[in-house]
Amino acid sequence: MGEPVGEDAWVSLVDEGSRSAADLEQRVEIVELYKRAVCAEPYSLRLWVQYCEWIWSLHTDCQSSDAGWSEEEQRLGQELFSLDTAIDLWQQGAHAIRYRLDDSHSLWNRYMSIELWLLAKAPSPAAVERVKALYLDRLQVPHATWEETSQAFSTFVTRYNEQHWEETMVRSTQLAKNAKEIYGQREDQELSLVRAVQSGDKEKQKTVLTEYLEWETIQSRKKNGITALCFALYERALLVLPTDVTLWEDYAGAVNGYIGVSHGRPQDCPDLLQLLQRSVKHCPWSGMLWSRYMLRAEIEHLDFRDVEQIKHAATSSDQLDRNGMTDVYMVYGAWCNYLRRRAVDRDATDEDGDLADVGMPSALDGVEHWGEPADRKNSKGDPTFQIQRCWIQYLTQKGLIAEAREQWHDLVKPHGDSYEFWLRYYQWEMDMPHTDNTRPFAAALLKQAIQRRTLDWPEKIMEMYLSHCSTYEFPVDVANAIDFVHRNAKGVAKRRQREAAEAAATYAEQQRLVQPAELVGADESPSGSKRKREAASETDGNATKKLKAAGEDLDAQSIKRDRENTSILVSNLPLEATQTKVRQYFKEYGHIVNLTLQRESDKQSSTTLIEFRSVEDAQSALLRDGKYFADKQISVAPGTGLTLYLTNYPPTADEAYLRDLFKDCGEIFSFRWPSLKYNTHRRFCYVSFRTAAAAAAATALDGKMLEGKYKLEAKYSDPSRKKPREGAMLEGREIHIAGLDRGASEDDLQAVFAKYGAVESVRILRNISGKSKGSAFVVFAKAEDATKSLELDKTKFWSQVLTVELATPTNFKATATTSSLGTSAAGSPAQSNDLDSRMSGAGSPPAANNHAHAAGQSRAEITARTITLLNVPDTINDARLSAICAPYGRVVKLVLRPDHQGAIVEFGDVAAAGKASLGLEGYEIVSGRRLRTGGLKDLFESGEERKTDRIVIGGGTKKGDAQPEQRTAFMQAGPTVRRPGAGGRGGLGVKRGLGFKGPQKAADGVNGNGAEGGEKKGLKSNADFKAMFLKSGEGGDGGPNKQG
Repeated sequence: MGEPVGEDAWVSLVDEGSRSAADLEQRVEIVELYKRAVCAEPYSLRLWVQYCEWIWSLHTDCQSSDAGWSEEEQRLGQELFSLDTAIDLWQQGAHAIRYRLDDSHSLWNRYMSIELWLLAKAPSPAAVERVKALYLDRLQVPHATWEETSQAFSTFVTRYNEQHWEETMVRSTQLAKNAKEIYGQREDQELSLVRAVQSGDKEKQKTVLTEYLEWETIQSRKKNGITALCFALYERALLVLPTDVTLWEDYAGAVNGYIGVSHGRPQDCPDLLQLLQRSVKHCPWSGMLWSRYMLRAEIEHLDFRDVEQIKHAATSSDQLDRNGMTDVYMVYGAWCNYLRRRAVDRDATDEDGDLADVGMPSALDGVEHWGEPADRKNSKGDPTFQIQRCWIQYLTQKGLIAEAREQWHDLVKPHGDSYEFWLRYYQWEMDMPHTDNTRPFAAALLKQAIQRRTLDWPEKIMEMYLSHCSTYEFPVDVANAIDFVHRNAKGVAKRRQREAAEAAATYAEQQRLVQPAELVGADESPSGSKRKREAASETDGNATKKLKAAGEDLDAQSIKRDRENTSILVSNLPLEATQTKVRQYFKEYGHIVNLTLQRESDKQSSTTLIEFRSVEDAQSALLRDGKYFADKQISVAPGTGLTLYLTNYPPTADEAYLRDLFKDCGEIFSFRWPSLKYNTHRRFCYVSFRTAAAAAAATALDGKMLEGKYKLEAKYSDPSRKKPREGAMLEGREIHIAGLDRGASEDDLQAVFAKYGAVESVRILRNISGKSKGSAFVVFAKAEDATKSLELDKTKFWSQVLTVELATPTNFKATATTSSLGTSAAGSPAQSNDLDSRMSGAGSPPAANNHAHAAGQSRAEITARTITLLNVPDTINDARLSAICAPYGRVVKLVLRPDHQGAIVEFGDVAAAGKASLGLEGYEIVSGRRLRTGGLKDLFESGEERKTDRIVIGGGTKKGDAQPEQRTAFMQAGPTVRRPGAGGRGGLGVKRGLGFKGPQKAADGVNGNGAEGGEKKGLKSNADFKAMFLKSGEGGDGGPNKQG
């Protein structure tokens, strides 16, 4: 586990650890954790107070068995956490933060309360003098509560040395005079800082701290300045602004300057190497801080491996290029200069030279291949080419002038348009040794620069070229240089004119496009605008008023479920974290509606998406960001911009289909499917992505055609943008026709209703064999045409009297039926429809409709090719189930029963049903849910799926509970109550169904024959059951299906 960064992270970690510490070993581990914490944040008041209190609690707990420690733990604890150890730690804490002028008294007062308590228990002259010395030392340190400290000292002297009270107090006042003056000079700044902290405004705090630091820095440089106060203020500022790179650089610069002036590190001066180590932990993206860290390690003569480790830590950070490549260049530049200085040092070894020969080209290669290929393609490289310059300098110092000149030549292509590059190149050439006064290479490179048409400052290079030739070249060369510059100056002048004209044109175009808003409004016709609004109002009619009222109601009420703003994404959870533990961790922030927990592919951590009941709950849960869950520092971020609402995808689409659809957008975290138990026709889902960028990319697929007929909708989840339902029925363009002659076709209806207006579609309802049910729906292009067609109500059409009315919304069905239309030899007989009606909870259809299946098929034949699927999640639709069943054979009919977590599937033949029964048993339809096959009795004894969002405690099994693998996710309903019916024929004929056995016979004398009930029957085989069902199918029309 990596070290925490920042005061809050350390406090969270030690809090989490101290709560879970159950034995002495774990308590000692927390002590070590506190040691690292105060080393990382040496000026943290909270950490020091908690550290001291922790040691003091261990000291008191080990004194007796009241805290639950064993005798062995008590004995060891008394050795480890003695009174002297605890008191010494309080002293260390008080000394470490003594220059926190505003709140150091918090720790001091607690420490002194312990000292006074010990003194009261065992007073002695030595103990009195010791406490007196502590008070006098404290009074000489400037702090906000000096008066309170002085009053406490006065009380102490009165109690233990009253006869010398006046003398002691006079002496303390004289000693503290300087401390009071120091605080008085800073009191205004301290009060301003307190007000800024109380306001909670980070920018205001930063402004106050910056002004305070500037003033304190000036004071520290004076003759009698106190640098410790300046360093303490930097530490206080860094606790408030821990990621301010400039603040770290200023602090490091102040310490380095003080060390240089003092010719060594004074006692009150921080260790600069440790300070820079802390800085790069807080700001790992700062190349300047990493460079200073490596440089300081070199100054303090750290081993090569140590400096190499610093460089490796910098380049391994995934944040180094957060602000671009500049910081990357700084790190590699500092590393190359370190290698160069080691190699050319007078005490350098051959190994140092070899390291430089290998290390610097390796650094150049590392920079060239940094980041993604697409980013490298668009990058122009380091504009200051500092790594290449270091390599050239190294080659030059080694005397490899030709190799160094080749490096300059290689830099011409990427940097040749820069005047700065040619200036550095020229200066290097001028420093090279030459046999005579001429500098041919220098003159040639300047001439080469002038010839570049894209040079940013050619005038300056021309000036340098003439000056150089006049100083170092022969007269003929000078004359040629003058002519050369004269010719090229004309081209440069034309270029400048062209650039000025383009700039003027661009400015004029911008001025033309950017016009004041009032001028744009004045160009519009007020009357025309008004007429358009009036026309729109007349067209919308009452609908506009209703929409307006609905909008007002929406503003007045809180949105019922706004997943977009009530969700948080929690990452870096421990791998072993469970939903129960996560719920317990966040339960104090509000009610959790939904929680999705997933393990990361690296097997190192888990991530969860938590949906709260309200926006306020989700916002309060963000306070856990940076806190610790067990030994992991978690990240808590808002779920805003992660969730999309998808609809109008193919009915058979599942998670695998959608993941493949969005595979190029980014990683999908989870899916949420709606329950179908109240409406089986729902087809939408919520998809949560890992990042907002991935979700944004996914919205680009909105409107994409899938399979040539489904126009996908992929929009951000936002209940406030919910559109009202649309369609011909809601627009009043659809009519319903009943009493239709069963021989009429769509074309016949089209011909009749086309007289009233344009007809968009005609749909006749048909049964499973494709025969008309005597009703139809007709959709018109205009609502007024549909209204006019109502004239046909109660008119005779062929042999039937029609009932024509506007189509109205119907209640959603709790079941869904999928069938393969058309006459088939494998079709089911009429009895299937009766059973379907009974399963759907509807009345039996008219006798005229009960001829869906081909004649000559017995009930037994139908039951033999029908199976029942159990444990079907209520989020699976009939289309997906049909797709799952299709590989086993043709599906004639499928009845989905989400209210009983199952489905009834009729196949085209017995072999297909048998294969499906075996193949689908244990089939994992979704993660953690496996299908089962069983009988109708099992199906209807299964209640609807009931999900729970409570914290599940314990794992005991109770009668009627869900299956073990489902117990934590949902609760099954109790079995259906079966009441005895009226007297009639018993036996299997009463309970017969689609290929499943009837109930077992009752006990003796209860709803059955006593003699039979008393017999001990053996278990029946599948062949026995099949024979029984065949017999029951031949038994006539008795049982529940009997009409009348």
